[in-house]
Amino acid sequence: MNFLSFSQNQAPPGFDPRLLVSRQVDEHLSDESGKNHCSLWWSVVPGMPGERPGVIGHFAASNLDEALPLLEAALGRLRAAGCTIALGPMDGNTWRRYRVLTERGEEPPFFMEPDNPVWWGDAFRLTGFSSLATYTSSLVDDLSRRDPRAERARARLEGEGIHIRNLNADHFEGDLRRIYAVSVESFTGNFLYTPIPESAFIAQYLPYQDNIRPEFVYIAEDQGEPVGYLFAIPDYAEAQRGLPVRTLIGKTLASIPGRRYGGLGVVLTDLLHQRARSAGFSRVIHALQYEGNSVRNMSEFFGRVMRRYTLYLRRLS
Repeated sequence: MNFLSFSQNQAPPGFDPRLLVSRQVDEHLSDESGKNHCSLWWSVVPGMPGERPGVIGHFAASNLDEALPLLEAALGRLRAAGCTIALGPMDGNTWRRYRVLTERGEEPPFFMEPDNPVWWGDAFRLTGFSSLATYTSSLVDDLSRRDPRAERARARLEGEGIHIRNLNADHFEGDLRRIYAVSVESFTGNFLYTPIPESAFIAQYLPYQDNIRPEFVYIAEDQGEPVGYLFAIPDYAEAQRGLPVRTLIGKTLASIPGRRYGGLGVVLTDLLHQRARSAGFSRVIHALQYEGNSVRNMSEFFGRVMRRYTLYLRRLS
């Protein structure tokens, strides 16, 4: 199978060329139909000590048989660009879509959850990729259960002047800037972290402004400065299936490092569960968490894993 190469000023049929510019894509590969394609990054990519990573994203293929030559072609281009390893699927960095859904479970997809055909994992494994990192989504269906640490942690934080409030819908972009500031400080040391401009961060949330309910977004402040947040959103996918919305999705939990803010994640999670229950929700999903971190451990205390996802790596040299 032959693949055409596209740069930032052109794109195959059905693909928005503006994405190649805004996402800083180095090269886009596609067959003539535009149905089998992927983007490649090697200039602006996550750092990995001792390696020169290349990234495969915007991945789409009609079936497994057509995915395999596409991935092989992508690996060849990354190798020619001097990359020592390939990561995928990842749309450039971890702020955007990345990972393969590898263990689907029995629950239907939730709102804003990345989905993919069941054979995607096979496509990466059959072209020599292996698991680099795994992630989970966990389901909590007993919102009456309380974390025994929450009350004491909340009393300590309040005693130190740390205030928790909800998102202000009248100052939506201003609060997004405060959330961005916490994200940068909280995530900088995370695995595969890549910085993005504040404007790009805000642009990712603006399309969902009408879906966001301020009472399910918490911002913690210390002397007026943001130090943590929890972002949650109703599972509108249930409404799209003609069902009552009974599930709340905890999308992101973050706090800046430091002993002063120890326990803040526990407090924010406890507040969310209580608010969800009082608002008539019966379930909370802790979504897309890196296995092994403290947030994942907290989810394990409350619920059960309902989904697993995998990010793959292939060595090129």
